[in-house]
Amino acid sequence: MGSSVQPLTPQPRWDRINSAEVIASARRIYFHFLECSPTHPDPLGVVIAQAPGGQGRVVFELPVLLPEEQFIPLELVRGRSGRSRSSRSPLRG
Repeated sequence: MGSSVQPLTPQPRWDRINSAEVIASARRIYFHFLECSPTHPDPLGVVIAQAPGGQGRVVFELPVLLPEEQFIPLELVRGRSGRSRSSRSPLRG
């Protein structure tokens, strides 16, 4: 109907944020969650506040965002599975 319909998955406003910092903060929050709650189901993503310090939380449902918040989907937090990575041996001397 009207243009006020929200997309199913809120997308980050890449034009308003430093994507490297936001994704790094989201990863820090997500990995902290995994350390504290290893048996919980996977969240949908991480909500990050744009305030300094990158405070945020993992979410299990699509969030209703405040104006200063960004939703980072779990796919971006974990990284793309199709991306090739250099193979570095831990035994390199």
